[in-house]
Amino acid sequence: MHFCDMQPLNLPTYQFKIKSSENKQLIFDKIRKKYVVLTPEEWVRQNFVEYLIKEKGYPVSLIAVEKQVTVNNLKKRFDILVFDKSGNHDIIVECKSPKIKITQETFDQIARYNLTLSAQYLVVTNGITHYYSKMDRKNKQYVFLENIKTYK
Repeated sequence: MHFCDMQPLNLPTYQFKIKSSENKQLIFDKIRKKYVVLTPEEWVRQNFVEYLIKEKGYPVSLIAVEKQVTVNNLKKRFDILVFDKSGNHDIIVECKSPKIKITQETFDQIARYNLTLSAQYLVVTNGITHYYSKMDRKNKQYVFLENIKTYK
């Protein structure tokens, strides 16, 4: 898949460093500080990271990408984790390819991750549709929001 084939997303348009290597398109990940293979899911992840930084004001230093966590003795990777100023997990973002429909199962997956991470906010996006929610710990459920909070 070439960069020009990447689907426009329901996010502002951002500029990325993209190059070809060994018949693969690579995109520069400013969080991991390296080029990574440009898949449809990676396209969504990179655009959503830019959205968090440029539109919502989150510092790059508080964003982690593709980190491993252990959930029920299984190693899992989350797409984006945003920390608060105290270093606590604040927002987990699960990214899917634009072709993947977001389902209840997708939410259950991120909620399971959150049992370990204890973030306040959960986001699931395929770049086209974005679902934002806040954890209601008292009632053990998530409440849907219009958007994700701006960094303060």
